[in-house]
This record gives sequence, C-alpha cells and structure tokens, in this order.
Amino acid sequence: MRRNRHRTWQLILLALSVAGLAFILFGNGKLELPSSPGPPEQTEETEETAEAPSSAARPSQSPSPAPTSTEPPPTQPPEPEYSEAVWIGVGDVMMHRPQLPGYYDRQTDSYNFDSYFTEVKPILEQGDWVIANLETPIAGKEFGYTGYPTFNAPIELAEALKNAGFNLITNANNHSLDKGEQGVLQTLKHLRELGLPSVGTADSQEAADTLLITEKNEIKMGLLAYTYGTNGIPIPAGKPYLVSMIDEEKIKQDIERCRQAGADLITVSLHFGNEYQTVPSDEQKRLARSLIAAGADIIAGSHTHVVQPYEVLETPDESGNVKKGLIIYSMGNFISNQRGETKDYGVIFKVHIRHNKSDKVTEMTEVEAIPTWVHRYKPEQAYKYRILPIEDTLSAADDKLLTEPEYAELEQTFGQIRDRLDSMLP
Repeated sequence: MRRNRHRTWQLILLALSVAGLAFILFGNGKLELPSSPGPPEQTEETEETAEAPSSAARPSQSPSPAPTSTEPPPTQPPEPEYSEAVWIGVGDVMMHRPQLPGYYDRQTDSYNFDSYFTEVKPILEQGDWVIANLETPIAGKEFGYTGYPTFNAPIELAEALKNAGFNLITNANNHSLDKGEQGVLQTLKHLRELGLPSVGTADSQEAADTLLITEKNEIKMGLLAYTYGTNGIPIPAGKPYLVSMIDEEKIKQDIERCRQAGADLITVSLHFGNEYQTVPSDEQKRLARSLIAAGADIIAGSHTHVVQPYEVLETPDESGNVKKGLIIYSMGNFISNQRGETKDYGVIFKVHIRHNKSDKVTEMTEVEAIPTWVHRYKPEQAYKYRILPIEDTLSAADDKLLTEPEYAELEQTFGQIRDRLDSMLP
C-alpha cells in the first residue's frame, strides 16, 4: 500500500516537471525556433551575389506570387519616314532672230539648239521637277520663224529643252498669242508629241480645267500658270481657256482644287511685274504673298527679263502648323539675245523638298539660287550662245572661249546679282 502511495507521488512529480517544461517552451503562444543566420541585407554590392535561403529555413507555406500588370509596356514612337525630291525652275526661254542662223543645218533643213544648255545640263539633271517658262510659240515653220515683237521658234527649241532635262513647261505669258489661236493649238500639239506636259494655255475648256499634278518620289506637285496679259492681242471670243490670265480669286480656287486633289506641293507660275525693274513692284509683292497665304508653296515669277530678289515667308497651314513659302519674283532670262543692264543674266532655283509620310507634312529644307549668264560669241559669221553657271565658271577659270575682260565683267556682275537676289532675305 505504502509502495503504491510512493509510486503515486512519483507520477505526480513527473507530471509537474513535464508541465513546467511545456510552460517554458510554449508560454508565449508561438514556437520560437532557434534562429539561423539569414542572408545579409541586400545592398547594391550584395544584390547579385546573395544566396537564397535553404529549403530548411523557408516557411512551410509557399510565398504569394508577385502581382502582374495587365497594361502593355510603353513603346517608342516609330522614326519618321521621309520622301525627298528636288524642284528646279528657270526663267524666260526666248528665241530672237540672231539666235537662229548659227544652229541651222542646210543639209537636213533643221536646227539643233542642244549646245545652249551643255554647261548647265549637269545641274538640271539633279532635279525631279525641272520647269522652264517657254516665252515663244513653237507653231511650226509654216507660221514663219520670227523674233520680237511676235515670236515663233523652231520646234527644235523644245526638243533641246527636253534633251537638257526639262520635263515641265509653263507657257502663259504675254507672247502666248503671238501667232493667234492656231499658234497656241500647234504649240500644244508639238509639246504633246515631245512628251512635255505644259500648263498655262489650253485647247479646250475641259483641258484648261484639268489640273497638272505630277508625282516624283511619292510626292505630288500641282503646277499652275497665269499671265498678266497678251500684249494687247485679244483672246478670241468665247475661248477664254486659250490663255490663263491672272485672276486672284480664280488662282486661289485652283490652289484649293490642287490641294483637294492630293497635291503635297503647289507651284504657281506668274508672268508679272514691270520689265527691266530689278525690284518687285508693290503689286507683285501683294499678289504673291496673298497666294502663299492661300496655300501656294512656290511662286515662280517671270517676265521682267532681269533677275529680281526672292523671299521665304512663314505662314500657317490649314492645320495651324507654320509652313514656309518661297516667292521668286523673277528668274530673269534663261536664254535670249537680250544684252546689257543684266538682261543677259538669269538664275536656276534648286529647292529641296521633304515629305513626312506619317503626318503628310511637306516642307522645303534648302533653297539654292544659281546665277547664270548667256555667253554670246561669234566664232564665224553667226552668233553662238551658251548658258554658263557663273560661280562654277569663275572657280574653274579655264574657259578658253572667255576673254579676260569678260571674266572681269562676269565677276563684277556676279556680285551684283548675288546681292540683288539676297536683298529680301532676313
């Protein structure tokens, strides 16, 4: 009996000991496991080299996955893609009587004027649109080859223009009707046969209303042409379409028609101003600036037979963006027999055009004015003519057909022409 009581006390004491140990271990409600050395605090130096904790040290519960974004990552806008083209324009192309004999071949009963353009052809070939103002009918020899005051040149003049690189012709000028209605019609016929698109005269109202829009390097250019008059020769009754006359509101409507037809660039050829004046008149400036504000990009002026200044204007387009407009008041004489008082000087304008394919914005990135001189010389009985790019000619200084006095005069006049051209630039 005593032994049983003694065993009972032993059991009680053992139970109390176990209870005390349990209190020590679990008294705070959490199982405090022995701490193990964890990974060092991650810094810029240890981030790449820190080891992940071992599986034994990880909690038994899997960590929650990191939240993911449903928005796509931002993308960079694509680089703009451009098309580029070169616009080239020259002034008056005329044919006075002294220009004919030196280029006639009796054996073939024909003319060849290609050598007029030999020295400037490399410049012209750089253009995509290459435009000349043909200030003479080319009606055919049955009308007689005549000079001032009523012109008619051999068809070979247009052939030489094409061979030199010209691919667009304007012929709204004060000599358009020199050979009457038939002269206009025959000139248009011959230009079509040569594959030279023209604007400024027409053989029907439908043709006059048809826009001339040509595309080069994915850029579309609309070309319009108008003249102040026809030297008092009346346009035949009921046929106003024969020659395009300057009518400001009509021109603005045609500019808008070109834009609606998809033209990225619009050139307006204006035969205007006062002959032999080296500065533009107030009316020239007013009209040209008004047309730029109405949406024209380039005003290509002719008629004065001398070079006038050019200017570049900034004007808002229909979207409110500022665009540049180029006004060339007069490009002078490209080829003629006129001499003295800078009537034998002209200028080739070379304009670089860039078109943004994304936003459809077309802009001029560079304007280059290249003065030229008509060198007239007489190797035999008849005069010969050639168009020289002045700066290149002076730089080379090796032209065997030029005399020292001609070089001296060319250098002096080149400075005058250059100053005149730039006089309206900021």
